[in-house]
Amino acid sequence: MAQHKHCYGTMFHDSLHFETNENMAGKVFSFEVENAGLTRSDRRVKASIPEWDECRSCEEFDHCYKLCVAKLMLETAIARR
Repeated sequence: MAQHKHCYGTMFHDSLHFETNENMAGKVFSFEVENAGLTRSDRRVKASIPEWDECRSCEEFDHCYKLCVAKLMLETAIARR
């Protein structure tokens, strides 16, 4: 089994489990879902460019990014059900 860096596969925060009104941060990308009462009032997505640059310079970037996107796609499919 291959050994990976501790951050492998963590560019995005788990999008299925999050706390409202709190920053949910992965290594590179973060989001926040604001709630002001009974409805969602705002959603924000951010990217840390320094972290992105660090990831891009990593020898594991290509397959790590593919894993992160695959996980995000599966989370999206599950959330739509």
